[in-house]
Amino acid sequence: MIHRLPRAESLSVEFKSDLKKLPDRELVEALVCLANAEGGELWLGVEDDGRPTGLHAEHLNLAGLAGLVAARTSPSLRVQVEQVDAAGLPVARIAVPKAQSIVATANGVYLRRRLKHDGTPECAPMLPHERESRASSLGLEDVSAQPVAGATLADLDPLERERLRQAVQQYGGDRVLLELDDEALDGALGLTTRQPDGTRVPTLTGLLLVGRESSLHQWVPTHEFAFQVLAQQAVRFNEFRRFPLLKALDWLETNFRPYNPEEEIQVGLFRVPVPMVDMAAFREAVANALIHRDYHRLGAVHVRLEDDALAISNPGGLVDGVTLANLLVTEPRPRNRALADAMKRIGVVERSGRGVDTIFRGMLKFGRPSPDYSRTDAHSVVLRLPTEPADQDFRRLVVEEERRRTAELPIDSLIALAAIRALKRVTADELAERIQRDAASAKRTLEALTEAGLVQAHGHTRGRSYTLSASVYRAAGDKAGYTRQAGFTPIQHEQMVLSYVQQHGQIRRAEIMDLCHLSEGQSKDLLKRMQGSELLRLEGAGRGAFYRMGERGQKRMKTDENG
Repeated sequence: MIHRLPRAESLSVEFKSDLKKLPDRELVEALVCLANAEGGELWLGVEDDGRPTGLHAEHLNLAGLAGLVAARTSPSLRVQVEQVDAAGLPVARIAVPKAQSIVATANGVYLRRRLKHDGTPECAPMLPHERESRASSLGLEDVSAQPVAGATLADLDPLERERLRQAVQQYGGDRVLLELDDEALDGALGLTTRQPDGTRVPTLTGLLLVGRESSLHQWVPTHEFAFQVLAQQAVRFNEFRRFPLLKALDWLETNFRPYNPEEEIQVGLFRVPVPMVDMAAFREAVANALIHRDYHRLGAVHVRLEDDALAISNPGGLVDGVTLANLLVTEPRPRNRALADAMKRIGVVERSGRGVDTIFRGMLKFGRPSPDYSRTDAHSVVLRLPTEPADQDFRRLVVEEERRRTAELPIDSLIALAAIRALKRVTADELAERIQRDAASAKRTLEALTEAGLVQAHGHTRGRSYTLSASVYRAAGDKAGYTRQAGFTPIQHEQMVLSYVQQHGQIRRAEIMDLCHLSEGQSKDLLKRMQGSELLRLEGAGRGAFYRMGERGQKRMKTDENG
């Protein structure tokens, strides 16, 4: 593979001049810096402005460089080194993997790469709390299970422990917890841990769940949350609190409800509520933000109601292994495992760890857009729940189908129906991207919906596409909608192509796809059929191929004109 010299430095690209022979210490530190961020590549023999000046004579033999780096880092950093020609000069490209632990130089120097305020990169020391935060994000350390230095049992609030027991009953948590005394409850949920001398001290989980507010302020200064209501940039509500988490959830839900209007729709004999924001999705999203935030970082969890969305953000990006591309399918990887496990046993969040499904379901079942995580970055997770009006016909469809099944629609099926509703027509490949699975899984989902009578399949080849069924359009009072989306018959497609050729003299396959709204496979089938029946004839080959009117095509068009 040929690697080209990047134009400029970035978070993952570092240039180092080698005119005066870069010292080994500086080279190793620069590589450690990249490894403790997202990995990347270091170009040796290139100036800061991106101008190649070549390798020093002593660096022309790169054979031992990877071994030198491994010997001078702890744990050993494995890099790949290759010589690249840049403007006729030899430079070295050193590929650095993202470290799966925290890497230091052999001299005990910890560095990380970051962007400065002006957008240019730099290497900065990793302070102790930053190393702990990094270890937590990589799943190497669970700070929520650790004792909090200085805290004692007096920092735990009996009233909050009683709130915890009530929450177990309210949310349908593990009822075994209700049979335990305080000490056994603390041990079962990891609220305290025993020291070598036998004494019990609160963990971070204990303080966050049942700690006194004053103790949280003293021992967990990073814990803070805010509820804000903004209406056309005017602030209608803006309060910050440091309550323990169960009290925080109650307070946030109580203050949010007045801003969450609800209407009802009739579905058969029943009236179904349609809130602006589904409360199950609200509770899950807020709980996730409080549970999975990085408690090493300063900054509040923000719950902000804006004109067009509810935005929930928390300090600390997605943990290692979780990306926006696998959010729906990856195994749960909580940053604060002990805290997450305690909240699951209490019943506040999904016991399965698939809370993101609850959030998606709470949006899609009302015909609203999917939850939007696009503003998430390395420093914070940002979730936006659009508050646009619900699609009442779509909500009726979901309610009726779930009653027929006596079970909720699988989340992939709900995503599929929402996608077809929005796009009018989808293929298995298009759905696969939305459900974050392979095309075979997407096709199974679509075929199951077809068997249920909710979706209509079109075509039999790889270009097979799907629309909502005629019965769904009919139930919504849109009888013409199905005809528009189901498209034209093969004969109508032929006539459209012949009319185009008559007007323009020729047609290409791409033009047919655009004209008839067909996939590549469907357009190939149409052309093959029209060639075989001599409606069209092929001229040219490869990319230059096009089609002119065939003998039978000319006869048909004359007949149409005379008829």
